[in-house]
Amino acid sequence: MITAHALTKHYGDFPALDNVTFDLDDAEILGVIGHNGAGKTTLLKIMAGLITPTSGDLTIDGIDLIRRPFDLKENLGYLPEESRLYETMTADAYLSFFGEIYGMPKAAIRTRREELLTGLALESEGKKIAELSKGMKRKVAIARSLMHDPGLLIYDEPTSGLDPMTSRSVLDYIKGLREEGKTVIFSAHNLFQVEEICDFVLILRRGQVVAKGTMPELREAFGSITYQVFFQIPDPVILETSVAYSTHDGRYLAEARSIDDLNRTTTALAAGGAVIERIESHYPTLEEMLLRIGR
Repeated sequence: MITAHALTKHYGDFPALDNVTFDLDDAEILGVIGHNGAGKTTLLKIMAGLITPTSGDLTIDGIDLIRRPFDLKENLGYLPEESRLYETMTADAYLSFFGEIYGMPKAAIRTRREELLTGLALESEGKKIAELSKGMKRKVAIARSLMHDPGLLIYDEPTSGLDPMTSRSVLDYIKGLREEGKTVIFSAHNLFQVEEICDFVLILRRGQVVAKGTMPELREAFGSITYQVFFQIPDPVILETSVAYSTHDGRYLAEARSIDDLNRTTTALAAGGAVIERIESHYPTLEEMLLRIGR
């Protein structure tokens, strides 16, 4: 269980975080999003015990992280946006090295290392880390964060700069971690990924929480479902006084805000000689929410 109350961080007179409050249950995934400079990385670093807030309270698994920041380390896996790796090592040696740092027995190191290499499809073929692709290096960094089997994972842009296939592989792996009972907190610019896997989303703007909740709760807060009607019509001029429409990929598109509005729209389209191709329901996306919030 994570409880953050009124977390605030000032750098001089600049408020990087301002009164951030939220709760998160165990075995859930929290997405932290916002425009550049919103305070995402600052929040993640505070939760990882790397920086101390100016004020506020933060409790993780019963540990007061403000007063006892080191008590959480053995149960924490942290992945910064830029992975700093020992590139003269092989992936095997690198993971074994960190297993030793965490005091793991040699047999446990071997078992855990092989589990991670297999699970992340890390086929390094004995190459040094410097010789690996960016995607493979990112997987090595993720494996390092998991070597000691922590219950809490804090990932800053885990798929940044990766190709679509590698991003999908990493994302699926993170989803699997939740099924193992792990709690995951991550920031991402790819908002489709956040929508797909997060149980709870925190939206920051200039260091403040402007919205938080599950995706259904956020969609409700930012506007309910709309209906998109795609149609063809020989002469759209006929609709000018009855239906508002736009063009989309060579087709005509009308939008309705409710079932009653949808019925009125489709009736007017039929009366005007339109052929309705399909009707799609549409919820506001995280990208649309961020655009509405502004910088």
